[in-house]
Amino acid sequence: MSRRRQLYEGKAKVLYEGPEPGTLVQYFKDDATAFNNEKKGTITGKGVLNNRISEFIMIQLGEIGIATHFIRRLNMREQLVKQVEIIPVEVVIRNVVAGSMAKRLGMKEGTPLPRSVVEFYYKDDDLGDPMITEEHITTFGWAALQEVDDMITMSLRINDFLCGLFMGVGIRLVDFKLEYGRHYQGDEVRTILADEISPDSCRLWDSATNEKLDKDRFRRDMGGVEEAYQEVARRLGVWPEEDRSDAPAA
Repeated sequence: MSRRRQLYEGKAKVLYEGPEPGTLVQYFKDDATAFNNEKKGTITGKGVLNNRISEFIMIQLGEIGIATHFIRRLNMREQLVKQVEIIPVEVVIRNVVAGSMAKRLGMKEGTPLPRSVVEFYYKDDDLGDPMITEEHITTFGWAALQEVDDMITMSLRINDFLCGLFMGVGIRLVDFKLEYGRHYQGDEVRTILADEISPDSCRLWDSATNEKLDKDRFRRDMGGVEEAYQEVARRLGVWPEEDRSDAPAA
């Protein structure tokens, strides 16, 4: 059977028309990018691992009442998800100084923050995803004030839950990126979590050694990238060795 119609291709995923109205098939690629697409490469098996890790986390979040676009995993690389209108704002939650925050503020990477910091970035690759404020978001109509409030509230709940989840398997959640979308059901519009949560979108450090278990190993040419992603999957109990079905959805 022929593959369904492709609707969008991003840096890490491809979206296809879903089998039912209001659904999409989300395909996870092995492609890796960094520094706003300036650095490109391939992380063997990344798509398979991110699919399983994100599935596990989305299910866990759903069980505590976080509305997500996830419906079910279809195979090794694909998920069935709800179709949403993506809000062009990335929400970043920081628990520890790292990455761009360390550079911007001249602070030592690894410095714990006294409280979690919420940052917003405008989703635009050509502009380098610039950092923005709530006033920018509402002034330019990227999201309504209530949507911003919803994203902040949900992001902080997600952060609290994931910090505990990862700490339970010996991993420190340093920071992570979330994306949200508008889900339309009749006359009702709801803000729900979209995209993925994986080592691509999180900074994950071993809680005992601070060893990096995320895409920073690719960004910084540290080596051991595939092994780091595999280690996260193993600790979460979703290592996909037993699942050999890698066929795309028809």
